[in-house]
Amino acid sequence: MELGERIEFHAHTIFSDGVLLPSELVRLAKVLNHKAIAITDHVDISTLDHVIPRIVQFSEDVMKYWDITVIPGAELTMVPAKSISELAKKAREYGAKLVLVHGETLAEPVEESTNLAAVECSEIDILTHPGLITAEVCKIASKNDIAFELTSRRGHCLTNGHIAKLAIENGVKLIVCTDAHEPGDLIDQKEAWKVAVGAGLTREQALDAIKNTPEELIKRIA
Repeated sequence: MELGERIEFHAHTIFSDGVLLPSELVRLAKVLNHKAIAITDHVDISTLDHVIPRIVQFSEDVMKYWDITVIPGAELTMVPAKSISELAKKAREYGAKLVLVHGETLAEPVEESTNLAAVECSEIDILTHPGLITAEVCKIASKNDIAFELTSRRGHCLTNGHIAKLAIENGVKLIVCTDAHEPGDLIDQKEAWKVAVGAGLTREQALDAIKNTPEELIKRIA
C-alpha cells in the first residue's frame, strides 16, 4: 500500500515549549522525507503578536532555500474556552494559515467546554488530542469540517481509541500528528500508520488519517 509522503501538522519550537529552533525542526523534517510541516507553537493572548509573525517570516524565508512546505500556524493552548473564537481570528490576522486548539487531554487540566468551543469556531482546522470527546462535539466538528488529532505523543495518546471510535461513527475527519517538541518526536509514515491502526482504524480509514485527509487540508491552507 502506498502511504504517500509525510505531512506533519502539529509541532513546537523554542517559541513555546519545544527545544528546537524552527530551522532545526524543518531540517529534521526534510531529512525524514516530510513533504510539509506546520509550526504550531503554543500561544495565548499574551504571545500571539510575538510568535506568529516570526514564524510567518521564517516560513517564507526558509522555503526559498529548502524544498519543503512550511506552514505557519498556532495552537491556542489553555485559553479560556469563551475566548477561542476571538483568539482564532487574531491568529489568522497575524498570518497563521493553520489554527489548532489544545483539546481536553487527560494529561493536562484544560478547561471543560474547550472542545465544544473549538468545534463551534469556523476558524479552527484541527482539535488536538481532544480526550474524552462526546457525540455532540463530534457532530458539530463534522458539520464545520474540523478534524480531530490522533497523536503519537505520550500521555495525550491515551484516548486515541475513544477519539477514533466516536469520530468514525459521527463522520469526523482524523489526522495523525506527533505534537513534536524534541528531535526524536517526528515520525515517518510507517509509524503514523501504526498509530492509526493501533487506534482501531481499518486500513482504509488509516490511509485517510495519514495521507488523504492531510493532502486535502494542505491544499486548502497552503
